Amino acid sequence: MARWLSFFAEYNFQVEYKPGRLNVVADALSRRPDYAVHKADANAIGVARTSTPSSSLLDDVRSAYTKDAEAKQLLDYFAAPSDKSRQKLAKHLRARVHRYRVHNGLLLYSAVDDNADRFVVPDDHELKLRITYEYHDAPTSGHQGREKTYLLLTRDFYWSHQYKRVRKYVRACEVCHRVQPAPFSQAPLQSLPTPSECWQSISMDFVFGLPPDNKRRTGIVDSLLTDSARWYILLQYQPK
Repeated sequence: MARWLSFFAEYNFQVEYKPGRLNVVADALSRRPDYAVHKADANAIGVARTSTPSSSLLDDVRSAYTKDAEAKQLLDYFAAPSDKSRQKLAKHLRARVHRYRVHNGLLLYSAVDDNADRFVVPDDHELKLRITYEYHDAPTSGHQGREKTYLLLTRDFYWSHQYKRVRKYVRACEVCHRVQPAPFSQAPLQSLPTPSECWQSISMDFVFGLPPDNKRRTGIVDSLLTDSARWYILLQYQPK
């Protein structure tokens, strides 16, 4: 209550009584908006995000395979699959080669828990940054958090240690740091220690703008031990 009194003390307003039968607008502040009946707006324009990556981005992924040793091994294997060529694969690729396939020169990867194909991104730092930017910073992405950005990204693309890279990218995002709310943890309530003598511990009003008394005093200071009070003249600071 004291906080609101201090807030409204900065305004010059007049309170007028209005009968309840005439004050029908006041109830709107206490009505839950989700109970209202929503009507579709025929003029509303929505933006639908397409999950299909652009052709230029896929062309860059395809051309970057030539600089990645593991991608070259997989492409060579699928060009002429055999037991002999499979033995040439790295051990970790040989164990998961059944999850890969090639389509239009692009490597596709299928995870364990689903059959959705994802484009395999080669070990190219700049290319991974560009793809992550498209799924986090682009206007259709909206600077989502770590988990949502990761889910959007893994719908279309796959590379090793993908979650770790997304977490590092989102954590370093300057826009996200500017708009995210500051962390706030409220300390538990604690009783003030009992003072041992008068005026050792005092309290004062934090409500300003009150009318002065006949001696021009506008504030009061209390002793927490004896509840004795003393009035003082408080000068309110007016910024220029």
